[in-house]
Amino acid sequence: MISVNDFRTGLTIEVDNGIWRVMDFQHVKPGKGAAFVRSKLRNLRTGAVQEKTFRAGEKVGKAQIDNRRMQYLYANGDLHVFMDNESYEQIELPSKSIEYELKFLKENMEVQIMMYQGETLGVELPNTVELEVTETEPGIKGDTASGGTKPAILETGLSVQVPFFVNQGDRLIVNTTDSTYVSRA
Repeated sequence: MISVNDFRTGLTIEVDNGIWRVMDFQHVKPGKGAAFVRSKLRNLRTGAVQEKTFRAGEKVGKAQIDNRRMQYLYANGDLHVFMDNESYEQIELPSKSIEYELKFLKENMEVQIMMYQGETLGVELPNTVELEVTETEPGIKGDTASGGTKPAILETGLSVQVPFFVNQGDRLIVNTTDSTYVSRA
């Protein structure tokens, strides 16, 4: 058991028969009444995001998540195959359970697979990934002064707003948490 006063971003807890990851939290101490913790939680089984308020000092169960380093191999119809780097064991995950992560996954990419008591919960991506631009409007000399952006389609099908100087074929570093352009690779 863990106190809600010890919440931190990324902590995994058991609440209401679900496995939840703390995405954001805020300790609130109103002038009148008892203190409480307002939190934003993501269900690791369904992907649903929920805001939940706990009384200060309330206890919740801590979920022990095992992260296994695996390599994304290929898509087989609606299933995606991952291989354990140590045991060479392969697991398949359906597209609907990793819908967001598919925007960043390339073949042979190494990721962390979250496991809870033998159940596969999903894929944990690195903070940034390197992807190639497959489609964008050509940059025009002198456009960089305005500091504007244009849309670009990356090799995984992800659409990202990029600066005008980015061209087709460039390799970009993209933030996986909010799908934003970071820099050229």
